[in-house]
Amino acid sequence: MHRSSDEASQRALVRALSPYAKPVLARSLIQIITSFGPFLAACALTYWAASVSSWLAAALAVPTGALLVRIFIVQHDCGHGSFFASRWANDILGMACSVLTLVPYANWRRQHAGHHGNWNNLDRRESGADIYSACLTVAEYRALPRRERLVYRLTRHPAIAHLVLPTLVFTLLYRVPFDTPKAWRFERWTVWATDAAIIGLFVGMGLLLGFGRVAAVQLPMVVVASSIGVWLFALQHRFETTQWARQPEWNYVTAALNGSSYLHLPKFLQWLTGSIGFHNIHHLNPRVPNYRLEECRDAVSELRATPPISLWSGLTSMWLALWDEERRKLITFADLRRSARGA
Repeated sequence: MHRSSDEASQRALVRALSPYAKPVLARSLIQIITSFGPFLAACALTYWAASVSSWLAAALAVPTGALLVRIFIVQHDCGHGSFFASRWANDILGMACSVLTLVPYANWRRQHAGHHGNWNNLDRRESGADIYSACLTVAEYRALPRRERLVYRLTRHPAIAHLVLPTLVFTLLYRVPFDTPKAWRFERWTVWATDAAIIGLFVGMGLLLGFGRVAAVQLPMVVVASSIGVWLFALQHRFETTQWARQPEWNYVTAALNGSSYLHLPKFLQWLTGSIGFHNIHHLNPRVPNYRLEECRDAVSELRATPPISLWSGLTSMWLALWDEERRKLITFADLRRSARGA
């Protein structure tokens, strides 16, 4: 009886989100203006600064790269079909965004759909290509050969995982459909088409402004945008109070509420990140546009029960790397060493 009551309340919660899973055309159009407008203006200012001082251009690349994250949130919504009511409109805008974000739209969209079916499920983790929304259990880590444990620790160190690897992923790995199944012919083709569009854009800019100036502006911008974007993605499922489960216990609603974060940010940072901090709501219903997530939380009382994560807590969560099945919590390598000494 108790289980059936829980299932009924979960179905009621999912239904309560349905009215918000509809895009509002005026708000979508306004968000395009407030996303592309500031970004393009910041780009122009940064390119002007590059003609004066490379250090000034590098400094301005920080806010410009942060604004690029907001454009990726628009692309993300398009991939879920939540930004416009029309699929073709979502796809056209998503592909336009991808030339700026360097993330192949169609390929990413299909792979990301797989993430939404398996997140925080210990029995349905990815094969290892995604180090940000998945992790090893303590037992799995201890069973690795010494060299593989070293590689795992190095690739999970915040300096590498959140500064070095994101830039490599966005600039190099996304240029090749290395992890795309051969049966996904359309998605593989669109990776090359996106590359061609990116090359055309930057060759044109290089001929107009100089290739040195383009590199001096774009590379720091990509470093900033990819690092922020990857940190946000990792934090959405790897935080101190998150819950992972084996397949028999895994539940879509419970995983959304307990395995997806609510990152409480100051209003400007919430605007900059397209309210993606309301990630528990996003996983409950990916068709809710980013600009309606907070509205949804304010209207549905059950959603307000999810404890928020602070910005500081989000930064310290970068050290979490292993799932301890006995204690049912994510731990750091330092936690693992302390528990080994205690044993």
